[in-house]
Amino acid sequence: PSRLCAHKCENTAGSYYCSCTMGFKLSSDERSCEDLNECESSPCSQECANVYGSYQCYCRRGYQLSDIDGITCEDIDECALPTGGHICAYRCINVAGSFQCTCPPSGYKLAPNARNCQDIDECLTETHTCSHNQTCFNIQGGFRCLSLECPENYRKSGDTVRHEKTDTIRCIKSCRPNDANCILDPVHTISHTVISLPTFREFSRPEEIIFLRAITPAYPTNEADIIFDITEGNLRNSFDIIKRYADGMTVGVVRQVKPIIGPFYATLKLEMNYVVGGVVSHRNVVNVHIFVSEYWF
Repeated sequence: PSRLCAHKCENTAGSYYCSCTMGFKLSSDERSCEDLNECESSPCSQECANVYGSYQCYCRRGYQLSDIDGITCEDIDECALPTGGHICAYRCINVAGSFQCTCPPSGYKLAPNARNCQDIDECLTETHTCSHNQTCFNIQGGFRCLSLECPENYRKSGDTVRHEKTDTIRCIKSCRPNDANCILDPVHTISHTVISLPTFREFSRPEEIIFLRAITPAYPTNEADIIFDITEGNLRNSFDIIKRYADGMTVGVVRQVKPIIGPFYATLKLEMNYVVGGVVSHRNVVNVHIFVSEYWF
């Protein structure tokens, strides 16, 4: 009688009947068994795939199958994963099936990749509050209004020079005729440079932040020694300056040598001295206004 049924044969008084194992149903001939499509009854909370004799539940992206019942899809908290701290540049907010990155409430906007934060250049977009006699300098996460005027006997050279990370104002000496003190003063230029830095998350080696390229004076270069120095503003000796030779030029490289936690502001006074015969015959002064953001981006 067992061969009368595809799966199971149940004996009864004077007869028998066939039955099927779980996942199958009896065919119309009452002997064969055919696969039961369990997905038609929607047993899964999200996606169901029918397989021969059973079914399998699947979850959409951002969810995971419950270890308890195997049919319920639970939200994955991407922000709590071991890598969650690096998903977003600033802050990660978990939402059903996904996550959202946010940026600080002011000074930044979400980047096109929806994860990083981009600085808003208030000076460029003219959303600053600087007066007409102040210069707007963009820094990471904000702006600063500075009144940087040339001192007596100096005139401003052109407009503000904008670089990738810095803004520079340059003053050139312009002495009145017969002003001996002005003429004999070795200081030839006085510059103001504004630079914005992040708070470096991992500080393991010096960060090069400013490059001072020496301008060759009228006398032969081989007779002059160029000396770079930080004379003011180096709080806790967080910065140094080293001399380097590149492409036939003498370059003073200002480095951040200690970690700095922002927000932080300092003005470094740098001197570039041309020394001939032990005497400073030419000097350029650079005032570097350094703003360190409280964020790493």
